[in-house]
Amino acid sequence: MKRQIIKIDEEKCTGCGLCIPNCHEQAIQIINGKARLINDAICDGLGACLGECPEGALTLEERDAEPFDEKKVRAHLEHREEAASGDEKNIAGKSLDALFDNEAGNPLKLINGLQTMRSCPGSAPAVFEKKLPTAANASHEDAQQSELTHWPIQLHLLNPVADFFRGKDVVLAADCVAFSLAGFHNRFLKGKNLAIACPKLDSDLEVYAEKIRRMVDEAKINTLTVIMMQVPCCRGLLQIAQAALQKAQRKVPLKAVIISTQGEVLSEEWL
Repeated sequence: MKRQIIKIDEEKCTGCGLCIPNCHEQAIQIINGKARLINDAICDGLGACLGECPEGALTLEERDAEPFDEKKVRAHLEHREEAASGDEKNIAGKSLDALFDNEAGNPLKLINGLQTMRSCPGSAPAVFEKKLPTAANASHEDAQQSELTHWPIQLHLLNPVADFFRGKDVVLAADCVAFSLAGFHNRFLKGKNLAIACPKLDSDLEVYAEKIRRMVDEAKINTLTVIMMQVPCCRGLLQIAQAALQKAQRKVPLKAVIISTQGEVLSEEWL
């Protein structure tokens, strides 16, 4: 059948790997120093990876290709996760050692190598089951269970229409929030699904707005709570969310929460 699918210009591709984290199906891999589409059936053709390529090597084309197959995607992701579970630590350690030993005299290759490691198997999607308290931790009055429901949580790595977002209440938190607010999990994360971002340091913020819009329109999230720090740059996170909601066809309630640099909740209101 004819459909849209990713096209990779090998002459332009430098093998930096920046396209890989945004390919939620992991249909792109670096092979022999170049990005390759490994299977037509696991490429959804939506182009989430396009904006990540600094060389413009990725485009969408319409051609004869296998239909997109979600079952093959799931099988592919499960296989990669299983393969990673046995040797991920060993691979990561050797990769870093090799990079710094072999490319120390070439800063560009070193940077490209570190960027390629962003595509590590540790970014594969996973959903967590709630664990019951055990005798070992029940004896500690200050023990607190994680309320995290899924992985990854960084917005660039997240699939906005993943099953764990569908019909859920979503928290979009600035990176520093959980480190500043001692009761973050109990007070704000319980029963909700998390995405984190930094409007000051992250790149391609327009991608964030589109991902949030898709959460609203396609995953049909229930509510969105933006939690940010008191510092001025953090306000950008709320602006991104508001821009996304303006573009969305659906309307969802939006809450803004501001945390002080000393970990106090300064304000909490529905907008």
